[in-house]
Amino acid sequence: MSPIQTAACGCGIDVHAHVVPAEFPAYIGARLPAHWPSTAPAQDCHRHVMIDDKVYRTISDRCWDTGKRVADMDAMGLARQVISPMPELLSYWFDAADARQLLRFLNDQIAAMVDESAGYLIGLGAVPLQDMDMALVELEHIVRTLGFAGVEVGSNVNGVPIGHPRFDPFFEACVDLGAAVFVHAVRPTGMDRLVGPPQLPQALAYPSDVGLAAASVITSNLMVRRPNLRIAFSHGGGTLGLLLPRLERATQVFPAVRDSLALSPTEQARRLFFDTLVFDAATLRHLTGLFGDGQLMIGTDYPFHFHDATPVDRIRAAGFGNEAADRLLHTNARRFLALPDGA
Repeated sequence: MSPIQTAACGCGIDVHAHVVPAEFPAYIGARLPAHWPSTAPAQDCHRHVMIDDKVYRTISDRCWDTGKRVADMDAMGLARQVISPMPELLSYWFDAADARQLLRFLNDQIAAMVDESAGYLIGLGAVPLQDMDMALVELEHIVRTLGFAGVEVGSNVNGVPIGHPRFDPFFEACVDLGAAVFVHAVRPTGMDRLVGPPQLPQALAYPSDVGLAAASVITSNLMVRRPNLRIAFSHGGGTLGLLLPRLERATQVFPAVRDSLALSPTEQARRLFFDTLVFDAATLRHLTGLFGDGQLMIGTDYPFHFHDATPVDRIRAAGFGNEAADRLLHTNARRFLALPDGA
């Protein structure tokens, strides 16, 4: 029996896992972009992701091997896993036509993995958000043609936070198409403030940028204008859990802040979804108290080295009651992804 046939006897749904192809396509165009990715052989079953002629990250074959990925889900307690591109591949800094070419390839790769997985994997695609017209065309393709549950977007698009009104047409289309939106940190702000080895951005800068992205969604009243939008933030919403009380206090101290918000910051935050990728039981309990246990879902960052290998055990060990634990393990994710009954 194949790994896919024997896998995944758990109950959890992981909404935060990534894909990198074993190889990238040759560029079709007149001038190869400087950032066009490639891969090179590494040790054992690994490959180097090459960007700008440098090793960006060394990855294992679990980034593209569907059988190994699905087999790993059993030990993790997972029944389903949502896969999306490695965030650096979102390519907002490309010329839009070049990004569209690369992202169409990645979306097709994800679709192939979903088809191969016998129902264990669910796809989130990517779109070239630096060009709204192209983004809307690709969004319709990934939802209507590929059948994906939604789309992964960066916390910022070339420095513009995802809550900026310029992205309203995109979010309107997501609502119309029923597409879930998963926000992941990409090229975060504050990199010049870090002191230490090159892995620190994943630990420190990603949560900062995600927190600011979630705050921008609140301060722009996105969920008031698009109440049916299903949007989730990685890494437990990053720093938002600490920023939210300060923003609430600001509405009491600064009339301009109060008047700019159609609903209180906390009311708006409790309409957002978040993953559980915080590596700490006390923090996870704090976030469920702040946002509600109906808004958090498993996130692992699989298969990268900095991932949560025991997400279900971590939630069960955090002291939630059975009903609350079930919501975090799978019920909330089913609602976020709009999975039909029995799927």
